Amino acid sequence: MKKVLLLVIVQLFCISFQAQENKFNLLIGTYTKSCDSKGVYVYDFDVNTGDFRFKNATNNKTDNPSFISVSGDNKVVYSANENGIDSYVSAFRYHALSGKLDFINKEKTTSAGPCYIINDEKNVITANYSGGSVAVFGKNNDGGVTAVRQVAKQFGKGINSKRQDKSHTHMVQFTPEYKFVLATNLGNDKVYSYLYDPNTREPLKLKDSIAFKAGSGPRHFTFSKDGKKAYLLQELDGTVSVLKYKNGKLKLVQETTVLADGYKEKFTAADIHISPDEQFLYATNRKEANDISCFKIVKNGKLQFVSRTSTLGDGPRNFAIDPTGNFLLVAHQFSNEVVIFKRDKTTGELIDTGKKIELCSPVCLVFTAIK
Repeated sequence: MKKVLLLVIVQLFCISFQAQENKFNLLIGTYTKSCDSKGVYVYDFDVNTGDFRFKNATNNKTDNPSFISVSGDNKVVYSANENGIDSYVSAFRYHALSGKLDFINKEKTTSAGPCYIINDEKNVITANYSGGSVAVFGKNNDGGVTAVRQVAKQFGKGINSKRQDKSHTHMVQFTPEYKFVLATNLGNDKVYSYLYDPNTREPLKLKDSIAFKAGSGPRHFTFSKDGKKAYLLQELDGTVSVLKYKNGKLKLVQETTVLADGYKEKFTAADIHISPDEQFLYATNRKEANDISCFKIVKNGKLQFVSRTSTLGDGPRNFAIDPTGNFLLVAHQFSNEVVIFKRDKTTGELIDTGKKIELCSPVCLVFTAIK
């Protein structure tokens, strides 16, 4: 009898453990001004079924935590809070198991419109769209942010008078070897490369910049796992650039587009990511397009167009692929929903699951471990 009972307990434990292995936390950053939003949300997401369950959300008032970044130890969440000249960065203690987010502190960016945020052990860094700059914050012992340590301004404008009237820094990211920080500038069609020393008073030192096609508007990029290739999406002309990366420098290898042949309607390209198995690359496009393009990654990291699919919503600002590669989720800023697609890992095709997370103005999706 004791042996049978022990066997049942072991089986139940294994089932419970397997269930946990199939689940991740999905963190969602939102805009809070256009509709009723609590700020940052945490959902339980099953990577086998695509099912989800609300777990928690920020309780204190936090303005437009549009983009978020999670610390390497999975214990702190940082948000870029877009609030005009009063924009700031927030830090929250993150309890992954329960999804609870406890406010630690916030500090002003001193440069308007933070729209992207990253962090490492020493610093938190934002790309500031309206301010045309990169801001660096230190970290306190409790994971909170210090006052701004450095603001690296970028200058210049482009040929698109409506969108490129001045410098608009859009994204910032560490290079794979963590020696450099790259920043895209939609306003002047450049990508900047900064030498990064996390321990100095001013961690960023400008090393290089690369100019792209006039009026293209560099927005988001992603690296291959080996760090030798970068893929850049340009918002204003829909170009996807394949770039060779080495020691802080970028070299153009190939150009393709997220636009269908003969497309004449309005569009603004948005986000770009590689599947976990590095077989496919996806990129979203907004306005009248509201679609996502799939490319096969072929020899030498070049791209071969596969398909273009409706995202089934309005304003696909950001998307994320779950860590197993089973599902691709698209955050729709204007139709207030996250649409869940199943991925065919062989063809790259996206299949509508009919499942969606409905919430106010979602604009950033981040998967984390539950533990």
